[in-house]
Amino acid sequence: MASYELREFGAINMTGLLTFLRKEVQRFLAVYMQTLIAPVITMALYYLVFALAMGGMGREVEGISYMNFIAPGLIIMTMAQNAFANTSSSMVIAKVQGNIVDILMPPLSATEIFLGYAGGSVIRGLLIGSLSFIALLTFTDTSVDNVFMLLIFGFLGTLMLGTMGLIGGIWSDKFDHIAAVTNFVITPLAFLSGTFYALDSLPGVWRTLALYNPFFHMINGFRFGATGITETNINISILFLIFVNMVLSGVALRMLKTGYKLKS
Repeated sequence: MASYELREFGAINMTGLLTFLRKEVQRFLAVYMQTLIAPVITMALYYLVFALAMGGMGREVEGISYMNFIAPGLIIMTMAQNAFANTSSSMVIAKVQGNIVDILMPPLSATEIFLGYAGGSVIRGLLIGSLSFIALLTFTDTSVDNVFMLLIFGFLGTLMLGTMGLIGGIWSDKFDHIAAVTNFVITPLAFLSGTFYALDSLPGVWRTLALYNPFFHMINGFRFGATGITETNINISILFLIFVNMVLSGVALRMLKTGYKLKS
Protein backbone atom coordinates (compact mmCIF):
# COMPACT_ATOMS: atom_id res chain seq x y z
CA MET A 1 0.00 0.00 0.00
CA ALA A 2 1.32 3.42 -0.94
CA SER A 3 2.18 5.74 1.91
CA TYR A 4 1.41 9.42 1.80
CA GLU A 5 3.35 12.16 3.51
CA LEU A 6 1.41 15.02 5.02
CA ARG A 7 2.58 18.34 3.67
CA GLU A 8 2.69 21.22 6.12
CA PHE A 9 2.66 24.76 4.76
CA GLY A 10 2.89 26.69 8.00
CA ALA A 11 0.93 29.87 8.62
CA ILE A 12 1.09 30.86 4.94
CA ASN A 13 1.31 28.62 1.89
CA MET A 14 3.90 30.87 0.27
CA THR A 15 4.43 28.58 -2.72
CA GLY A 16 0.72 28.48 -3.47
CA LEU A 17 0.32 32.23 -2.90
CA LEU A 18 3.18 33.13 -5.24
CA THR A 19 1.92 30.68 -7.87
CA PHE A 20 -1.56 32.19 -7.71
CA LEU A 21 -0.13 35.72 -7.84
CA ARG A 22 1.99 34.78 -10.86
CA LYS A 23 -1.11 33.38 -12.55
CA GLU A 24 -2.96 36.67 -12.01
CA VAL A 25 -0.05 38.72 -13.35
CA GLN A 26 0.47 36.49 -16.38
CA ARG A 27 -3.26 36.70 -17.10
CA PHE A 28 -3.11 40.43 -17.88
CA LEU A 29 0.41 40.39 -19.34
CA ALA A 30 -0.74 37.84 -21.95
CA VAL A 31 -2.96 40.55 -23.47
CA TYR A 32 -0.83 43.58 -22.55
CA MET A 33 -2.08 45.65 -25.49
CA GLN A 34 -5.57 45.50 -24.01
CA THR A 35 -4.70 45.60 -20.30
CA LEU A 36 -1.72 47.99 -20.22
CA ILE A 37 -1.33 49.95 -23.45
CA ALA A 38 -5.00 50.66 -24.20
CA PRO A 39 -5.74 52.28 -20.78
CA VAL A 40 -2.71 54.57 -21.19
CA ILE A 41 -3.89 55.66 -24.64
CA THR A 42 -7.40 56.31 -23.29
CA MET A 43 -5.96 58.35 -20.41
CA ALA A 44 -3.88 60.42 -22.83
CA LEU A 45 -6.97 61.14 -24.96
CA TYR A 46 -8.91 62.28 -21.87
CA TYR A 47 -6.00 64.52 -21.01
CA LEU A 48 -5.95 66.10 -24.45
CA VAL A 49 -9.72 66.62 -24.50
CA PHE A 50 -9.94 68.27 -21.09
CA ALA A 51 -6.68 70.19 -21.27
CA LEU A 52 -6.80 71.37 -24.88
CA ALA A 53 -10.34 71.20 -26.29
CA MET A 54 -11.82 72.73 -23.11
CA GLY A 55 -9.33 75.55 -22.90
CA GLY A 56 -6.95 74.05 -20.40
CA MET A 57 -3.94 75.84 -21.86
CA GLY A 58 -3.22 78.98 -19.87
CA ARG A 59 -5.69 78.23 -17.06
CA GLU A 60 -4.55 77.88 -13.48
CA VAL A 61 -6.04 75.87 -10.62
CA GLU A 62 -4.71 76.05 -7.06
CA GLY A 63 -1.73 78.07 -8.30
CA ILE A 64 -0.56 75.61 -10.97
CA SER A 65 -1.47 75.12 -14.63
CA TYR A 66 -4.69 73.22 -15.28
CA MET A 67 -2.77 70.64 -17.33
CA ASN A 68 -0.48 69.85 -14.40
CA PHE A 69 -3.49 69.86 -12.06
CA ILE A 70 -5.48 67.16 -13.87
CA ALA A 71 -2.51 64.96 -14.84
CA PRO A 72 -2.07 63.22 -11.44
CA GLY A 73 -5.83 62.71 -11.10
CA LEU A 74 -6.07 61.07 -14.51
CA ILE A 75 -3.11 58.82 -13.78
CA ILE A 76 -4.40 57.52 -10.43
CA MET A 77 -7.95 57.10 -11.77
CA THR A 78 -6.61 55.04 -14.67
CA MET A 79 -4.59 52.94 -12.22
CA ALA A 80 -7.53 52.43 -9.88
CA GLN A 81 -10.12 51.63 -12.54
CA ASN A 82 -7.87 49.00 -14.08
CA ALA A 83 -7.16 47.51 -10.66
CA PHE A 84 -10.94 47.17 -10.26
CA ALA A 85 -11.26 45.63 -13.72
CA ASN A 86 -8.46 43.16 -13.01
CA THR A 87 -10.03 41.48 -9.98
CA SER A 88 -13.66 41.81 -11.05
CA SER A 89 -13.10 40.34 -14.52
CA SER A 90 -10.94 37.52 -13.17
CA MET A 91 -13.55 36.50 -10.61
CA VAL A 92 -16.58 36.84 -12.89
CA ILE A 93 -14.89 34.92 -15.71
CA ALA A 94 -13.96 32.13 -13.30
CA LYS A 95 -17.56 31.90 -12.08
CA VAL A 96 -19.20 32.12 -15.51
CA GLN A 97 -16.85 29.57 -17.10
CA GLY A 98 -17.15 27.27 -14.11
CA ASN A 99 -13.45 27.06 -13.34
CA ILE A 100 -13.75 28.78 -9.96
CA VAL A 101 -13.12 25.30 -8.58
CA ASP A 102 -9.51 25.63 -9.75
CA ILE A 103 -9.13 28.41 -7.19
CA LEU A 104 -11.14 26.87 -4.36
CA MET A 105 -9.70 23.34 -4.51
CA PRO A 106 -5.94 24.04 -4.07
CA PRO A 107 -4.64 24.35 -0.49
CA LEU A 108 -5.09 28.11 -0.38
CA SER A 109 -6.73 29.90 2.53
CA ALA A 110 -9.15 32.80 2.08
CA THR A 111 -6.35 35.19 3.04
CA GLU A 112 -4.00 33.76 0.42
CA ILE A 113 -6.66 33.94 -2.28
CA PHE A 114 -7.36 37.55 -1.30
CA LEU A 115 -3.66 38.45 -1.37
CA GLY A 116 -3.25 36.83 -4.79
CA TYR A 117 -6.12 38.75 -6.32
CA ALA A 118 -5.23 42.02 -4.59
CA GLY A 119 -1.54 41.68 -5.44
CA GLY A 120 -2.31 41.17 -9.13
CA SER A 121 -4.53 44.26 -9.23
CA VAL A 122 -1.94 46.42 -7.45
CA ILE A 123 0.84 45.30 -9.80
CA ARG A 124 -1.29 46.04 -12.86
CA GLY A 125 -2.24 49.44 -11.45
CA LEU A 126 1.35 50.43 -10.67
CA LEU A 127 2.53 49.31 -14.13
CA ILE A 128 -0.17 51.42 -15.78
CA GLY A 129 0.74 54.36 -13.54
CA SER A 130 4.38 54.17 -14.61
CA LEU A 131 3.45 53.98 -18.30
CA SER A 132 0.93 56.82 -17.92
CA PHE A 133 3.50 59.08 -16.29
CA ILE A 134 5.93 58.43 -19.14
CA ALA A 135 3.18 59.11 -21.70
CA LEU A 136 2.22 62.45 -20.13
CA LEU A 137 5.82 63.63 -20.26
CA THR A 138 5.13 64.03 -23.98
CA PHE A 139 2.45 66.66 -23.34
CA THR A 140 3.48 68.47 -20.16
CA ASP A 141 6.30 69.05 -17.72
CA THR A 142 4.86 66.57 -15.25
CA SER A 143 7.08 66.42 -12.18
CA VAL A 144 7.20 64.55 -8.87
CA ASP A 145 7.24 66.48 -5.60
CA ASN A 146 7.20 63.50 -3.21
CA VAL A 147 7.86 60.00 -4.57
CA PHE A 148 7.01 58.37 -1.24
CA MET A 149 3.52 59.90 -1.23
CA LEU A 150 2.98 58.84 -4.85
CA LEU A 151 3.78 55.25 -3.92
CA ILE A 152 1.67 55.33 -0.74
CA PHE A 153 -1.45 56.66 -2.45
CA GLY A 154 -0.84 54.61 -5.57
CA PHE A 155 -0.73 51.47 -3.44
CA LEU A 156 -3.71 52.39 -1.23
CA GLY A 157 -5.79 53.47 -4.23
CA THR A 158 -5.16 50.38 -6.36
CA LEU A 159 -5.64 48.10 -3.34
CA MET A 160 -8.96 49.78 -2.56
CA LEU A 161 -10.31 49.43 -6.09
CA GLY A 162 -8.87 45.95 -6.48
CA THR A 163 -10.68 44.86 -3.32
CA MET A 164 -13.89 46.53 -4.49
CA GLY A 165 -13.54 44.64 -7.76
CA LEU A 166 -13.11 41.36 -5.90
CA ILE A 167 -16.22 42.03 -3.79
CA GLY A 168 -18.18 43.01 -6.89
CA GLY A 169 -16.95 39.94 -8.77
CA ILE A 170 -17.98 37.59 -5.95
CA TRP A 171 -21.40 39.24 -5.73
CA SER A 172 -21.98 39.19 -9.50
CA ASP A 173 -23.53 36.17 -11.20
CA LYS A 174 -22.91 37.49 -14.71
CA PHE A 175 -21.17 40.32 -16.54
CA ASP A 176 -24.29 42.53 -16.45
CA HIS A 177 -24.06 42.63 -12.66
CA ILE A 178 -20.47 43.84 -12.54
CA ALA A 179 -21.30 46.39 -15.25
CA ALA A 180 -24.02 47.73 -12.95
CA VAL A 181 -21.49 48.10 -10.12
CA THR A 182 -19.23 50.07 -12.47
CA ASN A 183 -22.03 52.32 -13.74
CA PHE A 184 -23.80 53.03 -10.45
CA VAL A 185 -20.94 52.96 -7.93
CA ILE A 186 -17.51 53.45 -9.49
CA THR A 187 -18.39 56.05 -12.13
CA PRO A 188 -20.35 58.43 -9.83
CA LEU A 189 -17.62 58.28 -7.19
CA ALA A 190 -15.01 58.95 -9.86
CA PHE A 191 -16.73 62.06 -11.23
CA LEU A 192 -17.32 63.45 -7.73
CA SER A 193 -13.69 63.00 -6.76
CA GLY A 194 -12.12 66.22 -8.02
CA THR A 195 -10.21 64.71 -10.91
CA PHE A 196 -11.02 67.56 -13.28
CA TYR A 197 -11.75 70.39 -10.84
CA ALA A 198 -10.83 71.81 -7.47
CA LEU A 199 -13.16 70.95 -4.62
CA ASP A 200 -13.75 74.65 -3.91
CA SER A 201 -15.71 74.91 -7.17
CA LEU A 202 -18.44 72.58 -5.83
CA PRO A 203 -21.55 73.87 -4.00
CA GLY A 204 -21.46 73.56 -0.21
CA VAL A 205 -23.42 70.31 0.15
CA TRP A 206 -21.60 68.53 -2.65
CA ARG A 207 -18.26 69.69 -1.30
CA THR A 208 -19.09 68.22 2.10
CA LEU A 209 -20.14 64.92 0.53
CA ALA A 210 -16.95 64.83 -1.55
CA LEU A 211 -14.86 64.95 1.63
CA TYR A 212 -16.32 61.54 2.53
CA ASN A 213 -15.59 60.13 -0.93
CA PRO A 214 -12.57 57.79 -0.75
CA PHE A 215 -11.85 58.52 -4.41
CA PHE A 216 -11.28 62.19 -3.50
CA HIS A 217 -8.71 61.30 -0.84
CA MET A 218 -6.99 58.91 -3.25
CA ILE A 219 -6.70 61.60 -5.95
CA ASN A 220 -5.88 64.39 -3.53
CA GLY A 221 -3.03 62.38 -2.02
CA PHE A 222 -1.63 61.32 -5.39
CA ARG A 223 -1.83 64.94 -6.60
CA PHE A 224 0.00 66.01 -3.45
CA GLY A 225 2.78 63.57 -4.26
CA ALA A 226 3.08 64.96 -7.79
CA THR A 227 2.60 68.70 -7.21
CA GLY A 228 2.81 69.32 -3.47
CA ILE A 229 -0.74 70.73 -3.49
CA THR A 230 -3.47 69.33 -1.24
CA GLU A 231 -7.08 70.37 -0.60
CA THR A 232 -7.27 68.73 2.81
CA ASN A 233 -4.97 67.44 5.53
CA ILE A 234 -2.84 64.78 3.85
CA ASN A 235 -2.63 62.69 7.04
CA ILE A 236 -6.42 62.52 7.15
CA SER A 237 -6.43 61.25 3.57
CA ILE A 238 -3.95 58.48 4.44
CA LEU A 239 -5.89 57.40 7.54
CA PHE A 240 -9.19 57.54 5.67
CA LEU A 241 -7.91 55.28 2.89
CA ILE A 242 -6.35 52.86 5.38
CA PHE A 243 -9.70 52.64 7.19
CA VAL A 244 -11.63 52.08 3.93
CA ASN A 245 -9.14 49.39 2.86
CA MET A 246 -9.48 47.63 6.20
CA VAL A 247 -13.27 47.58 5.92
CA LEU A 248 -13.26 46.39 2.31
CA SER A 249 -10.61 43.74 3.02
CA GLY A 250 -12.68 42.48 5.94
CA VAL A 251 -15.76 42.17 3.73
CA ALA A 252 -13.82 40.40 0.95
CA LEU A 253 -12.21 37.96 3.39
CA ARG A 254 -15.58 37.19 4.97
CA MET A 255 -17.08 36.45 1.55
CA LEU A 256 -14.17 34.17 0.65
CA LYS A 257 -14.22 32.33 3.99
CA THR A 258 -17.96 31.67 3.87
CA GLY A 259 -17.94 30.83 0.16
CA TYR A 260 -20.63 33.43 -0.55
CA LYS A 261 -21.88 32.81 -4.11
CA LEU A 262 -18.78 30.69 -4.73
CA LYS A 263 -19.63 27.25 -3.39
CA SER A 264 -23.34 27.15 -4.21
